[in-house]
Amino acid sequence: MGVDLRHGGNREAAAARLNCPPSQLLDASASLVPWSSRWQRIGLSAWRDYPDRSQVLLRERIGVLHGVEPSFVLPGNGAAELFTWAARDAAEQGLSVLAAPGFADYKRALRCWSATSRQQQLPLLWDEAFPQPFPDAGEGSVLWICNPHNPTGQLWYRASLQPLLERYALVICDEAFLPLVPNGEQQSLIPLVAEHSNLVVIRSLTKLYGIAGLRLGYAVAQPQRLQRWAEWRDPWPVNGIALAVGERLLSLPRRYQSWCARVQRWTATEGAWMQRQLAALPGITPMPSAVNYLLIRANRSLVPLREALEQRHRILLRDCRSFEGLGETWLRIGLQSRRNNRRIVWAMREELKRSPLV
Repeated sequence: MGVDLRHGGNREAAAARLNCPPSQLLDASASLVPWSSRWQRIGLSAWRDYPDRSQVLLRERIGVLHGVEPSFVLPGNGAAELFTWAARDAAEQGLSVLAAPGFADYKRALRCWSATSRQQQLPLLWDEAFPQPFPDAGEGSVLWICNPHNPTGQLWYRASLQPLLERYALVICDEAFLPLVPNGEQQSLIPLVAEHSNLVVIRSLTKLYGIAGLRLGYAVAQPQRLQRWAEWRDPWPVNGIALAVGERLLSLPRRYQSWCARVQRWTATEGAWMQRQLAALPGITPMPSAVNYLLIRANRSLVPLREALEQRHRILLRDCRSFEGLGETWLRIGLQSRRNNRRIVWAMREELKRSPLV
């Protein structure tokens, strides 16, 4: 079986392939905050009792954060589950427009419902000033937006997104990484949900808090749509432990804002540092990014470099061949702590000495 290129973060599979313990691997293929938040010990009831099927407390706390009524919020088993229900709505509307390169899970969700879609190629060169205007997406009934964009790291102006709500029957905006971006919330579409029944915004808590194993995300949309989704899905889509953690993490809005500010400082500081270091490597071009991951490109295949980093340095970078419009000359790096970012840069420099790209 070949390596799974669809998603980063498969540390166990990589460890088995490399015949080493998972603890030896530095996983920069998944774009998560590299440190964990502190929360109190989860009570026994979260393990013993059935979860709250309506997620009342978590919906209330998310609603407070965004200034919306709880009925406008639907927690999910990660953002991926919510993409599935968004795609069911999209299938009923008609042709979906997907930016390329883009996150492959949107197409996975659309395939569940035999929905039609087309790719709209993004320019593969972009300015370093963020936010930027969203490029013309062309004709279609449904538009899928990722802000900031995955995998490019581009942050889009809300002012350039708002007119699209009049143009498309349904707009689905993935804001999974937006809380990690300095001043990113100013570009969020959540304030527009109350006035636009054709808008769905999907968020993830797993990226912000580094809790991908718990699978916890949420959608913000008008209540009629979310009630329909709730009737479609399994009785307990969010497990009790994930609910308990989410409720605790979001119990104090000021603590949430403080955490976001810490993450955003790290994004800005480490992102700028990593850009400088990577730009100094021969044959490597780091692309501008507003978020906690960045693309690098070269004039020849980066697959040997990625494989050498795994084999000799136990460092995992994201293979970009699963992103429509990218290929083997691209890699994506998730920012780490300064110590581990130094480890990545040093290892890349050593391997480029062995096998130069220029």
